[in-house]
Amino acid sequence: MISTSQKLTRLLVVLLLLSTVWAQRRRDPLNPNEADQLRDAAQEPAARLKLYLQFARTRLASLEQMRADPKVTDRAKQTHDRLQDFLDVYDEMNDNIDTFVERKADLRKPLKAVIEADTEFQAKVRGLKSSLEASKEDAGQSDFLLTNVLETLDSSVQDHRQLLKHQEEEGGGKKK
Repeated sequence: MISTSQKLTRLLVVLLLLSTVWAQRRRDPLNPNEADQLRDAAQEPAARLKLYLQFARTRLASLEQMRADPKVTDRAKQTHDRLQDFLDVYDEMNDNIDTFVERKADLRKPLKAVIEADTEFQAKVRGLKSSLEASKEDAGQSDFLLTNVLETLDSSVQDHRQLLKHQEEEGGGKKK
């Protein structure tokens, strides 16, 4: 008879193996050229954040182009994958903002561009959501992800505005 602790141990091992396999299957949303560009701008907050905004815009443009292409057969899956790529890039940008804040970098100028992009991204993703709801072609396949993206954008725009206000009050931090 297998004890409860042995069952739990086996379950944990299986879950660990599955998570490892899933993590290996998840691809990096950045291509090698984009990764090189980010590496070159590693210590420059303005340049690095500008690149992330460019990459996020590219992901949304790619999504819009794919959705407009009548030849696409697996639209629901591609919509999901491209939306996930956008979210991954956007989340990475937010992680970089947090890192630069910890380093007391002056982010006033790049944050203004980020906030403008946040508004642009919100409008595009809301438009996508309306389009999906109206067409009902992808019925539910990207609902959760769309909700997650919109919640991330909504909370991030508030965080970015608050951070900009704080940095303007403080004079931007130690580094200029």
